[in-house]
Amino acid sequence: MEKFFTRLSQTIAELAGTSYAFGVALGFILIWACSGPIFGFSDTWQLVINTATTIITFLMVFLIQNSQNRDSTAVEAKLDEVIRCLEGARSQLIGIEHLTESEVEAIRTAIEDENGDQTTKVNVEELLRNATRRAKQHRPK
Repeated sequence: MEKFFTRLSQTIAELAGTSYAFGVALGFILIWACSGPIFGFSDTWQLVINTATTIITFLMVFLIQNSQNRDSTAVEAKLDEVIRCLEGARSQLIGIEHLTESEVEAIRTAIEDENGDQTTKVNVEELLRNATRRAKQHRPK
């Protein structure tokens, strides 16, 4: 079942992102809009488009999120492998996607602050301590 859902979500996500899919969706909207006078712009006529777009949107959210999660996980694994293989890279950065958002942001900021200074290369724990210290200093009193 998992392989089937993976293939289905990947295929639908790829198809949904094409210009052909946009053209089909636009065609349906134009047909619906042009049929308004025929149906007297009735509540049922409006309900058709509202229901269809709601169902499609609801399902697409899950399919696209599944596809993005899979892509993100694959990219993270590939980057972890690059970090692991590069001499001089901080292997402590492997798996930082499991930290909190504020911890990842603190590490990113510390690395950016350190950029260009090759003599300063501290570990991830030190980056977090420095960032926390800086954040406390800049808090309004």
